[in-house]
Amino acid sequence: MKTTFDYLYDTYHNDVYQYIFYLVKNHQVAEDLIQETFIKVLKAHKQFRGESSEKTWLFSIARHTVMDHFRKQQREKNKWFGLFNKGDDWQQIEANDPLPEELLILSEEHKRLYQQLDLLTLDQKNVIILRYIQSMSIHDTARILEWTESKVKTTQHRAIKKLQQLLMNTEER
Repeated sequence: MKTTFDYLYDTYHNDVYQYIFYLVKNHQVAEDLIQETFIKVLKAHKQFRGESSEKTWLFSIARHTVMDHFRKQQREKNKWFGLFNKGDDWQQIEANDPLPEELLILSEEHKRLYQQLDLLTLDQKNVIILRYIQSMSIHDTARILEWTESKVKTTQHRAIKKLQQLLMNTEER
């Protein structure tokens, strides 16, 4: 007999993992964050009030877990950056770039789109991933991001415009 947790894990693990991976772009970090997300789900499931779908609730927990990770990462970066930045011209290494073998798997168009996602704001990136990669509705996206539907639509519109602009600029080069 399957528990509710088993059902949630079996049903949504891949979608939530993919969402987290698109945000952090690192398989190991995504694995750690998905584990943390499902630990939170296990602890909090009794408090689930059913005001949204379980999928929306789960993605909301995943989003908060990723945001906590980014905040922690930023605090660590600031701590170390302060130690090394004593007037030197410090260059930051991008550790979350996709691995070469990951890029080979993607088609040329997907590669360009994947690279351009990093040039969007975090809000725009969240909306594009939830709406187009995870195929969430505007309503569910708004619930996950804790926004109004109007804000989701506006952010989506701006993100699409920016992506189109960025993709056109890369074609011209």
